[in-house]
Amino acid sequence: MTNKSPAAGAGHGEPGPDGLILIGLGANLPSERFGGPRQTLEAALAELERRGVRVVRRSRWYQSAPVPRSDQPWYVNGVAAVETELGPEALLRLLHDIEHDFGRVRGARNAARAVDLDLLAYGTQVRPGPQAPLLPHPRVPERAFVLLPLAEIAPGWRLPGSGETVEALAARLPADQEIRPLDVASPDSGVPGARKGA
Repeated sequence: MTNKSPAAGAGHGEPGPDGLILIGLGANLPSERFGGPRQTLEAALAELERRGVRVVRRSRWYQSAPVPRSDQPWYVNGVAAVETELGPEALLRLLHDIEHDFGRVRGARNAARAVDLDLLAYGTQVRPGPQAPLLPHPRVPERAFVLLPLAEIAPGWRLPGSGETVEALAARLPADQEIRPLDVASPDSGVPGARKGA
């Protein structure tokens, strides 16, 4: 049986924010194949498309300090909403395959990396484990580098399980998480959430 994403199966244009499949992207090391972190993440989005996962919305790129704080380089981060025929397990495997193909070597948790692709949410599914993927990703509520880009592409999105909005979650973030957009989106840029003075 084919697994339709909530986005693909909506049938009436793009789904509401709660129906989205969301992927987080991050990197803070250069790649021999692609260059700097931003170029690597752009290539990762293109690779998702090449493998049949359609990117329907994407945030600007953000620069963020490592969490927890360390002497690592700052990260480049973003969030994308996708449509796919893959179910959660198969999509997570695909993300890991792309990470491997892009040169990621998994080591200590929170270690610097050339690419990181996380399945943040799969529609409204709640999967507490123990088998992966855990949905929503358990650290979504704690990370500015997820919540700020997410609020840009899906204002009003609610965390599956708790029902809290992305805006409410972002308002509770610790003040010491440093993050800034790498680009200022103009109202005509096509970036969702772009506004004058952003």
